[in-house]
Amino acid sequence: MPTPITFDPAIGQLFIKYARLVAGRGYVHNTLGNIVMRAAHPDFPDGLAYTKHAEVSLEEMELDNIVITDVPTSRILCGGRMTSVGHNLSREILRLRPDVNATIHVHDDATIALLGSGAPHQFNVLSLDPPFVLGKPVHFVPAHVDVEADVSSVASFAQDTNSIVLVGHGITTFGRTVSEAYHRLNTLTAEVRRCIVAEQLAALRGTKAAYRAQDEIESMYRFAERIIYPTRAAGVMHEEAVG
Repeated sequence: MPTPITFDPAIGQLFIKYARLVAGRGYVHNTLGNIVMRAAHPDFPDGLAYTKHAEVSLEEMELDNIVITDVPTSRILCGGRMTSVGHNLSREILRLRPDVNATIHVHDDATIALLGSGAPHQFNVLSLDPPFVLGKPVHFVPAHVDVEADVSSVASFAQDTNSIVLVGHGITTFGRTVSEAYHRLNTLTAEVRRCIVAEQLAALRGTKAAYRAQDEIESMYRFAERIIYPTRAAGVMHEEAVG
């Protein structure tokens, strides 16, 4: 007998908490931008996706604005309102990444402005924390590629990143929990703002911004799990002996 699909109020309350946090940081300007949270269900191998329906913003929404969808398809399983087209990308990430249980998509002003200025499509790092928090390199999707309307290319990069920058559009971060996705979002956007200020100050001083070397960044990605989820306090950045 099929297990009924019922709205879990605890997931709903957690969703609203992070909707308020995202809006409070100034990421929300309109009805676009969203959060998706996966919930397990015995009849759905990929689980269920809790998300905001279209036509209301994360800033305005309440519990009754949450709908539940399938993951491999856009079918609405609980609720009566349609999702936005952006939900396609989040569903595809959940389908391809069983380790991911939440995504956050926003249109960040600083990131859009930086890339709109002609800056290279790369994630420069000034500070210590971004590689550790992000866990994997940031992936850039060119402005002419719409991975929300057509998700066929997502499989080519979904395993290699936890943060997607859609050039001229926005950012999607994801994680094992909505908290992890939120921290990755804030870390990425904070570093973008730091880079903008560093470039401005360097231009005034006639110097160059002191970005970290790529080999250092790669090393930091390698130890990200140990730093963010430590099992010991000493020797965290040391390679394990092989023997």
